[in-house]
Amino acid sequence: MKQVGIKQARQELPDLIDRAEAGEEIVITRQGKAVAKLIPAPKPVKSLPSLTEFRQRIGRAGTPAVRLLREERDGR
Repeated sequence: MKQVGIKQARQELPDLIDRAEAGEEIVITRQGKAVAKLIPAPKPVKSLPSLTEFRQRIGRAGTPAVRLLREERDGR
């Protein structure tokens, strides 16, 4: 976890944001005391289709179930 002062954070904000986006946690300090932390934003969770939609899509004749499940999982 990297620590930077406020003045340095102002000057390097775009770089610090890129680093946080890549997974690094960065603590911003004022007079040596931690006042803020840059952390990566949580990744969006893929919502599942409604049960009705899912059932309609798995009804394709001749398609193996494993393929249908993989397509659903991978969002194709």
